[in-house]
Amino acid sequence: MPSPSEILSKLYQEVESSTGNAVVTDNEVLSRIEYVCRCLSNRAGVRLLMACMLGKIDQPHTDPRQPYTQIGGDESFSGRTIDEGYITNFITAHGLPCNSTTAFLTPALRNISQPLTTDVTIVGRPPRVYSDTLQILDDVANGRVTAEDVLADTIRFLIVVREEKNARMATLMAGIEESKGGLPLSSEAIVNFVSQHLACKHASRLPVLVVAAAYNAASACLGEFAKPLHAHNAADEQTGALGDVEICLENDDKVVSSYEMKMKRVTIDDINRAVTKIASHKPRIDNYVFITTDTIDIEVTEYAASMYEKLAGMEIVVLDCVGFLRHFVHFFHRLRIDFIEAYQTLVLAEPDSAVRQPLKEAFLSLRQAAESDE
Repeated sequence: MPSPSEILSKLYQEVESSTGNAVVTDNEVLSRIEYVCRCLSNRAGVRLLMACMLGKIDQPHTDPRQPYTQIGGDESFSGRTIDEGYITNFITAHGLPCNSTTAFLTPALRNISQPLTTDVTIVGRPPRVYSDTLQILDDVANGRVTAEDVLADTIRFLIVVREEKNARMATLMAGIEESKGGLPLSSEAIVNFVSQHLACKHASRLPVLVVAAAYNAASACLGEFAKPLHAHNAADEQTGALGDVEICLENDDKVVSSYEMKMKRVTIDDINRAVTKIASHKPRIDNYVFITTDTIDIEVTEYAASMYEKLAGMEIVVLDCVGFLRHFVHFFHRLRIDFIEAYQTLVLAEPDSAVRQPLKEAFLSLRQAAESDE
């Protein structure tokens, strides 16, 4: 019996060398597989599907609807073990458009301890990605389609999505390269199109990248640098970080400034929590900066300023994200293009779970349009 890794490798080779025709002949099942594979707003479904299909192929006696050992019995198995142990390496090796982390730790799936039958309601968006996935699991469990055929067509659709994405990105990058060589973007043009990017849906990671890009562009001038960013879903308690972006002095790993990003108004409670966090951190820092995309209340600004004496010279401040960006690109006017290049690098390097593919493409489109206008 081949190992799970060998099963995946064999199916990938077969799909890649085929003419591109589907192996699942039931059009309804095939339509559901394609939807789950193409649902960019929720990638948990496709990893759940792949793990359950691989588990069924590897252990034919199991029920693909029972990927939780808590269920008990001979038909259950650990979907998370299969997902983390085999699917992760497989999608990474082939650059397939899936989340880098297991589906079984997502809020919708981590606390389930019953079979994933079609009458189970999984709370998540969009609902169809879960209802279609459960129906496919049921189809396999009841012999309407084989797990191997479902997994093969899942891989096939993921390859198609990957190639479509690569083609779009190549076209957008080529457009940007073509627009270079003319008049460089003005500072205000940069502020305008980055502001448009920040205003897109699902943009909560972008303010972090704006600040990190600013320090990456100006580190030689500042004598300071931003530490490598932690994953977007990593809690400060896990990483030991003070904030979303941590700044150190050149040739020193001691954090001197910390930035915390908010896609909503900063409150006095936020400042109090920051004070508690700062008090337990050694060595002490010089600045704790909130960056928000929302309005800033005057009482919050005043309360933050009042912390200076209480914290013996350590300053807390609340800044507007676009205001921070505008000041930076004007103050470091000659580094404004370096900033854009640094921001683009960070945006494109983020996993799709942090910065979705449409958001990456939106940035490239906005930049190309801005440079064409210039």
